[in-house]
Amino acid sequence: MPGIFWLVPVISLVTVLFIVYLARFVLAKDTGTPKMREVGDMIFEGAWAFLNRQYRTIGILSIFVAVAVGAIVGLLSGENTPGDVGQAGIMWRTGVAFLVGAICSGISGFAGMYIAVKSNVRCAAAAQRSWREAIDVAMRGGAVSGFLITTLSLIGVTAIFFAFGGNSEPEIAPHLIVGFGFGASFVALFAQLGGGIYTKAADMGADLVGKVEAGIPEDDSRNAAVIADLVGDNVGDCAGRGADLFESTAAENIGAMILGASVYAITGDVAWIIFPLVVRAFGLVASMIGLLIVKAKEEEDPMAALNRGYWMSIVLSAIGMVITVTIMLDNFWLAAAGLVGILASVAILYITQYYTDTKYKPVKDLAQASRTGSATNIVGGIAIGFETALPTALVIGISLLVAYFFGQQSGVEGAGAFGTAVATMGMLMTCPYVLAMDTFGPITDNANGINEMAGAGPQVRKITDRLDAVGNTTKALTKGYALVSAGLAAFLLFQAYMDQVEFLRGTPFDVIDLAKPEVFVGGLFAVMLVFLFSSWAIKAVGNTAQLIIEEVRRQFRENPKIMTWEAKPDYARAVDITARAGLREMIKPGLLPVLAPLVLGVGFNLIEGYDAAMAVGAMLMVGTIGGIMLAAFMNNSGGAWDNAKKYIEDGQLKDDKGVVQGKRTFAHAAAVVGDTVGDPLKDTAGPSLHVLIKLLSTITLVLVPLFI
Repeated sequence: MPGIFWLVPVISLVTVLFIVYLARFVLAKDTGTPKMREVGDMIFEGAWAFLNRQYRTIGILSIFVAVAVGAIVGLLSGENTPGDVGQAGIMWRTGVAFLVGAICSGISGFAGMYIAVKSNVRCAAAAQRSWREAIDVAMRGGAVSGFLITTLSLIGVTAIFFAFGGNSEPEIAPHLIVGFGFGASFVALFAQLGGGIYTKAADMGADLVGKVEAGIPEDDSRNAAVIADLVGDNVGDCAGRGADLFESTAAENIGAMILGASVYAITGDVAWIIFPLVVRAFGLVASMIGLLIVKAKEEEDPMAALNRGYWMSIVLSAIGMVITVTIMLDNFWLAAAGLVGILASVAILYITQYYTDTKYKPVKDLAQASRTGSATNIVGGIAIGFETALPTALVIGISLLVAYFFGQQSGVEGAGAFGTAVATMGMLMTCPYVLAMDTFGPITDNANGINEMAGAGPQVRKITDRLDAVGNTTKALTKGYALVSAGLAAFLLFQAYMDQVEFLRGTPFDVIDLAKPEVFVGGLFAVMLVFLFSSWAIKAVGNTAQLIIEEVRRQFRENPKIMTWEAKPDYARAVDITARAGLREMIKPGLLPVLAPLVLGVGFNLIEGYDAAMAVGAMLMVGTIGGIMLAAFMNNSGGAWDNAKKYIEDGQLKDDKGVVQGKRTFAHAAAVVGDTVGDPLKDTAGPSLHVLIKLLSTITLVLVPLFI
């Protein structure tokens, strides 16, 4: 192995120690008043109980799928196995890799959620003392999840690569570990779906019955759904998003290593295969330094402080990319391709910020539209979402074209596709920092809710309200980041799929012919899959929300003393109803993208005269395009609706006479309805589509032997 490779274990160890430092920093903070601790404990118990239930369900499904996929791939692959591992070898390796990826994903979700929940009450307490301290607690609490997820991904892929022969047969090992990415994707889909269904159903119940029907403030302790809502922020936005980006980093690493194996076959240089691991290690260092310089000034816009840390991470990532490519690949053009990916990550974050932040025209216009009712608010949000398809497509399209061109200019045979892999690696270098900003959102949201329920004064609520609005923006930014990384990665994984087919067939496979009927049908079914999955995911939120809405109404109706503060609502019952319904509803949409490629590929393979590998390739390619565009619409429209509501609640909307149109006005009620419509789009279906895109890629990589 090249000497630079040993930075991977060293930096991984340093990052683990850094995670311990961050966790100790957060846990050492004051937990506030007894009432604040009581609310914090209820949130923790609800989140822990839900995750235990959810991961037990996912664990059972994972074991079944690992055995089934391992057996199917082994028994039906015939002689089409990488190297000389044989049917038995590919069978157990696929199953083990799947389970290891699933377990690592589960660990990252649990551990990240634990610290995030513990950060909630500490951030709430810090806000009572200092704006700056609250930002520090929220950002560092979120960073535990961000760094843990990316480090586990790096350690997991590295370990399984060498366990499956990476040292002796580096060109074969990447083809044997694709099950790791599939396992991570499988768990991520259910984690994102289950958490998203839970959080948005609870949010809808709390908002529609509490704010609109009962006229009480958000996070009011009289609302039976408020604890379920706060729990949902953690299991959806922390554990769910963490599992999403865990599988992103794992799957992209493996896809890039497969492409690197093709170049290795020509050059004999193992650096092409292990390059993605070293780049990821440099990204950890860049993100650590970026996080440490986040020092907000009192009364400064929190977003400005977070942006300083982000830009430091970007600059250091660019330097690390150039150093790594120079030492390992000695090619200026590939370094340029890596910088393209880094610039793409910057572009999409600022595009997303423009469409979802209260400082810019789209959200301000949407708030104005709320003055004439919920219908105009909803129409305006839909228009914003559809408009964002243009910049999303431009960023992904231009990045792919430029990175591919730079790869071709490198002079290495087959390096055009590898140029897009380097760009994807560049984009994901800042993943730990971006994930920290993402988890900042639910931590500040929960801190706001805890202060409301604990009766904190208006000055404290002013701080946490502002942090909550910034958190809405950072969550939206992460969705944009995850979406574009999924787009770049999907092309990378599509190229890896083509290489995998070519590797097993032993003949060139570099064209998907749209004139073939099976290819057209594969693409048609891919778009259908994206829309049907979204329908089932949104319907799952609606079905679960109906149950929680009826429960909150029942408690208000049967116990009028709740509204006069003489009795406490039954929070536990609301949490339990949401949890049971959410887990039940996640199964059907979750299994759809797992079974669809299998049915399509095996079906065409059984019919003589059709090319099943081409049909599945079309499903992968067209499904990716359809998923990206629909997810962009959902993420950005939902984010705009959410912050339009915040804009009004902050008292920034005025009528023609200059009178503030704030809470409990007609415009506010309309904005709440719009936000409620956007909730299942931006926090359930949209983010789940990111995972679906990559799950299609990883499952097709695993099941290639069945299609040829």
